[in-house]
Amino acid sequence: MATVVKRDTRRDTNISLDKPIYTISVASEILETHPRTLMMYEHLGLVVPKRTSTNRRRFSQRDVMKLQTIQKLTRHHSVNLAGVRYILKLLKLLQEHQLPSPVELRDIDVSQLDV
Repeated sequence: MATVVKRDTRRDTNISLDKPIYTISVASEILETHPRTLMMYEHLGLVVPKRTSTNRRRFSQRDVMKLQTIQKLTRHHSVNLAGVRYILKLLKLLQEHQLPSPVELRDIDVSQLDV
């Protein structure tokens, strides 16, 4: 009688949210924005992508999530970039102290963002 050994051929597709995997062109495509916009956000310190040994930007999934949140605040809530910085910090503080967000900003989730 032969013994059948089953192999687990599934790959671990659980990539860390902080792994720098997206180039600026891919990130800008995901976000449907111009790469220069992402460079401006970086210049303003709103997002800090990792750099490769050849100084190329690499954005993580967490970076992309933060950029999507920035877009939501600027596009849907008409907040300027200075306001975005403060709102993200305030929402993070509210969350850390287990306080509710303002009703107008309940669609903004900062739980997984680095602010």
